[in-house]
Amino acid sequence: MESVHTGGRPLSRAALAGRGRALDEGRTISRRELAGHARDAAKALRMRPALRQVLAELAAVWGEQPWSRLLVWPSNERLSERTGLSERAVRYALRDLIQLEVVTPKDSANGKRYAIRTPDGTIVDAFGFDLTPVVARAGEWTELLRAMAAEEEVRRRSFDHLTVCRRAVAEALAGLAASYPETSVQDLTAQASELETLSPKRRSGRDLTAQLLDAWGELRLHAEERFMIAACAGKSRPHLETNNELSSEACKQGFPKEAEAVRQTERMDMPLEAALIAEACPVVHDFAPGQPLTPETIMILGTDLRASIGAHSSAWSEACSGLGRLRAAVMVLIVAQLHEDDVRSGAHRIQNPGGYFRKLVRLAIEGRYDLSAELMGMRRRRMM
Repeated sequence: MESVHTGGRPLSRAALAGRGRALDEGRTISRRELAGHARDAAKALRMRPALRQVLAELAAVWGEQPWSRLLVWPSNERLSERTGLSERAVRYALRDLIQLEVVTPKDSANGKRYAIRTPDGTIVDAFGFDLTPVVARAGEWTELLRAMAAEEEVRRRSFDHLTVCRRAVAEALAGLAASYPETSVQDLTAQASELETLSPKRRSGRDLTAQLLDAWGELRLHAEERFMIAACAGKSRPHLETNNELSSEACKQGFPKEAEAVRQTERMDMPLEAALIAEACPVVHDFAPGQPLTPETIMILGTDLRASIGAHSSAWSEACSGLGRLRAAVMVLIVAQLHEDDVRSGAHRIQNPGGYFRKLVRLAIEGRYDLSAELMGMRRRRMM
């Protein structure tokens, strides 16, 4: 069949799909609402600046006519003047907006845009562009923006974790060099240098891989472990598999007898069960979603959150030496949860969570604060 040139734009699937979208019957909308939905669409679809400008201008010229379709008919010349884009850029932007099913064309017989008026000048219809899809797809924009926010939150936490690990490794290496220069750190320094070359320098750079984050976390554990061994005069400490409390037996020399009595008593206390910690401190789910709560995970969370609650590294070292690294991490989680609950309640009683952490650590070392009892109390309050 011989093709017939109509003077209009070629028919496309996107244009037909746009025509099929409609507002709910009786739905009214203001220009301000339309502009808001247009902004949401631009964000959700990650539009380039030219498309954002043209879409915003199309929404701005809508006359709030009480029609079932949201029709506008500005010329390319006017859009060019209002956006500062060339007419060619405007044409490309309109084409892409149609392909994205954000607007749909309503072409006249000669392809021009204009309004249809009655003899008294009342506008009853128009040929141009239909913005109805922008509003009809508002639910899609909401879901896309929610997914993007969740993705950005994961990305933010990944970079936070990377930053914390970088600083922890640097602190451990600096501490070893300053206090225990006889301890070899060449292997750790080499690993850190290699990971630095693989890590993005800015948060706006490439995404982080799970392998890179795991490598930094592992290097951090090795660096801090070597620092603790050096600080304990080279004596080894119990492994996680055999002692979940990590009471650091080799570091007990020089501590008060009361602190030693506390550590002896803790061995007879109820062990810190992962389920109890998770139920008492739901903050762990925000920082380790979907991950099994193991002693290793708890220690990683504790060391990560230590800086976020404002606890000084000396307070963390004091906690690890007096309570063991695992219980020190649990103490961080307790303080983080108590501070979050305090902020949400509006009471604002914990003004300095870092100082509060140090105080609780010292009370625990003196035997006047029981972590298991506190966790059970926190869990009981959440179940009430």
